[in-house]
Amino acid sequence: MADLTTAVTGATGRLGGRIARRLADHGIPQRLAVRTPARAPELPGAVAVACSYDRPDQVREALAGVETVLMVSGSETPDRVDQHRTFIDAAAAAGVRRLVYISFAEASPTATFTLARDHAATEEHLHASGLTPIVLRDNFYLDFLPELVEADGVIRGPAGEGRVAAVAQDDIADAAAAVLADPAPHDGRTYRLTGREALTLAEAAEKIGRRQGRTVRFEDQSLDDAYRSRAGQAPDWQLDAWVSTYTAIAAGELATVTDDIPTLTGHPALTLDDVLRST
Repeated sequence: MADLTTAVTGATGRLGGRIARRLADHGIPQRLAVRTPARAPELPGAVAVACSYDRPDQVREALAGVETVLMVSGSETPDRVDQHRTFIDAAAAAGVRRLVYISFAEASPTATFTLARDHAATEEHLHASGLTPIVLRDNFYLDFLPELVEADGVIRGPAGEGRVAAVAQDDIADAAAAVLADPAPHDGRTYRLTGREALTLAEAAEKIGRRQGRTVRFEDQSLDDAYRSRAGQAPDWQLDAWVSTYTAIAAGELATVTDDIPTLTGHPALTLDDVLRST
């Protein structure tokens, strides 16, 4: 296998793909450890290898000789934490020295957003693994906010007047690429990646509507109405995740704005208006 000391997971996805392309643009050779190598982007200096988080044999082979691996969190499933633990253990067994983990803002066992608890459990396992951790805790994606708008032009959820310091995927990719290009100074650090501003969903709706040339508004829901309107659309654990997206905002857990994006990238964080202009 090629002597590549940096590996990137998730390169077939939107965030991992962005990061891999930036590393290629910087001339950094990399191993793309993905579930389906045929779907990996073709990039100069990159070699795609099969690597499923729940296959420790694949992980060990894919990461043999790798010094630093970027771990993009796995797909949202009930056993995601188990898959993460399997991957981390196999990475350590393969001789990986350092693992950069894409986590979530305010990851905690008691976080309102249920999937943030998965990230907290993963971080805990990473810190106990013997690997050198670097943790990038992302807020919700700015790119995701327009997807909250339903067909009738309404964002519905129990978010109240809470604010969210959502961050652009391009900014996360820039930050991750900067860390991977020279990781040693970041060893053991945890960064909180946010946008430049913290918006209410009513403010986000107004900006989205202005860009789309139509009326978009936010409708605050009660908790009961939030579950009732989504009933039957997904398993209970996923409904909890959907609804807690909004209740975490209402609780103020995602409102803090940091300067970690400009610190890592050298440029200001993007705003929602910036992201909307680019789509």
